[in-house]
Amino acid sequence: MQSHAGPYRVDFAGDPLPPFDELPGGAHLVVDEQVGRLHAAALSPVLDSFPTLRIGATEAAKSLEQFPDYVRVLVSGGIRRGDVIVAVGGGVVQDIACFLAATLMRGLEWWFVPTTLLAQADSCIGSKSSINVGDLKNLLGTFTPPARVHVWAGYLETLEERELHSGVGEMLKVHAIEAPGSFDRIAHDYDLLFEDAGVMQRYVRASLEIKRRIVEEDEFDRGPRNVMNYGHSFGHAIESATRFAIPHGIAVTIGMDMANFVSMLLGPGTAETYERMRTTLAANAAGYGDVAIEAGTLVEAIGKDKKNVGSELRLVLPDESGRIGIVRRPNDEAFSAACDEYLREARPR
Repeated sequence: MQSHAGPYRVDFAGDPLPPFDELPGGAHLVVDEQVGRLHAAALSPVLDSFPTLRIGATEAAKSLEQFPDYVRVLVSGGIRRGDVIVAVGGGVVQDIACFLAATLMRGLEWWFVPTTLLAQADSCIGSKSSINVGDLKNLLGTFTPPARVHVWAGYLETLEERELHSGVGEMLKVHAIEAPGSFDRIAHDYDLLFEDAGVMQRYVRASLEIKRRIVEEDEFDRGPRNVMNYGHSFGHAIESATRFAIPHGIAVTIGMDMANFVSMLLGPGTAETYERMRTTLAANAAGYGDVAIEAGTLVEAIGKDKKNVGSELRLVLPDESGRIGIVRRPNDEAFSAACDEYLREARPR
């Protein structure tokens, strides 16, 4: 993987220990405390040998207000310039460790061991990290790539079903961005993702390969990479409107379905694209239809999206051929009505 800081590698292996057996003496671990418990047999010797910051991986944990406590723990552990921060966990731990590495001591090297499907198939590459400020999601962030990424499929065995569906949501997103045919292939194998570990790993690697091509073209999110926000303008607003009652990747799944619906009603999308993707997206979002989403709150949150330009919304929607692209449109009554109609009539139940 190429980045502005130089190349970094992603290792796929059948053993949870690398790169732990290669850690330098100045390593400091930032670990999801639940991962530490679930994989204690493999990780305890490592966690007991290095200074470790254990974090409960909730959305609140990546709020700016929590960071003084994290810094104090790392400083009390003797962190110095030239040391390495090693993140072991999912996206929350990744965002925390990356932000710390980017800012502490004016910059430290960091490694990432992703333990969730969402992190393994999507967020582990791409350089971006974001943290929250109060109730404002992902407002502060950096582009700081890890020096190494180590993907071990064994971590997925302890995930809850909702976490698997959350990761699959991001996998569906990136395949939809690649091409309609790419989405159709993963949709065809959708059930196998949860039944066959080999099929899952094949699509994890495929998802990272698709994302790698996009990121290497536009690492700093100034143009082509913006298409990766497909489902996210709506998805982040759903998270905000529900106070994060819906997991991120499932909110993105609903967000893609909503984007397809709005594009069908207001253009440039078509009913064919909406219906073609609908069955798979609805299956991945199943079980969250009873979580209340108030249309006015959601539209207000979309209007605050940092990707907007002035008062104009900057949305990622399918076009008439099913290709995903960036569309600018006014935040007007027609848009609000389309969102309200989706939530009342079309949202997956």
